[in-house]
Formats: sequence, structure tokens, C-alpha cells
Amino acid sequence: MYERKKGRLKGLAMIASVGISLVASTMIGLVAGLWLDGLLGTKPWLTIICLILGIIAGFRNVYLTVKKYGF
Repeated sequence: MYERKKGRLKGLAMIASVGISLVASTMIGLVAGLWLDGLLGTKPWLTIICLILGIIAGFRNVYLTVKKYGF
């Protein structure tokens, strides 16, 4: 019974980490883009580019995590 509970908790932790990594990478891309736009005066182009790159990185992390755990 303990092993079953441990497996469920591991699955829940994996799902939480997937969500956190998706949001975190998107936010990092957004903040980096806003900072670069403010620094270089290229508003809104670098924000858009960095946001898209952050979203792509987040989905890549989701894909790799799901592939690792075999879902």
C-alpha cells in the first residue's frame, strides 16, 4: 500500500513540475523581452520574440518530462 501511495505522489509531483516549468519559462521569456526592449528601445519586438521563445522552451520541457516518465 505504501508503494502505491508513493507512486501517486510521484505522479502528482511530476504533473506539478510540468505546470511550473511551463509558466516559469514563459514568464522568464516575457521579463527578458521587456527588459531588453527597455534597454534597447525596440518595443514591442523583443518582447514578442522572447515570449515566443519562452513558450517554445516551456512546451519542450513538458514534452521531455512526459517522454521521460512514459506517459
